[in-house]
Amino acid sequence: MRHFAQVAAVDDAIMSFSKGYDTIVGERGVTLSGGQKQRVAIARMLMQRSPIMIFDDSLSAVDSETDAKIRSALKENTSGSTVILVSHRITTLMNADVIMVLEDGQISEIGTHKELLEIENGIYRRIYDIQSSLETELLDLKKNSSIGGDN
Repeated sequence: MRHFAQVAAVDDAIMSFSKGYDTIVGERGVTLSGGQKQRVAIARMLMQRSPIMIFDDSLSAVDSETDAKIRSALKENTSGSTVILVSHRITTLMNADVIMVLEDGQISEIGTHKELLEIENGIYRRIYDIQSSLETELLDLKKNSSIGGDN
């Protein structure tokens, strides 16, 4: 059990509870943050060792660094399973074998990250550009605020 919690990057949070893995978290996990709930759900899914695993926006409440850590660990711990990731975050999807873009309930684009970026005026490309520019703006804000805070 603990191995799967480590893969889902929730072990440290569990160990910080006064009773560790024996902590009662309450109905529907009321004492857990949104990100912790998602990571516990990931660990529970991994414990089942299902041949098909579907993660429906299960990394949306975690930061980008934790997202990358979990995706890397998932790749190492899901061999022999088909993993379907549903996400709005391009960085969550960009290393997938196949990416399907849905528009109005229909598949509008399909391919690898590289192939989808090459589609001129494609939805995936537009989302990628928006998310990339937002990420750049956030980095600039952090950089400027840390510079201003040193004065």
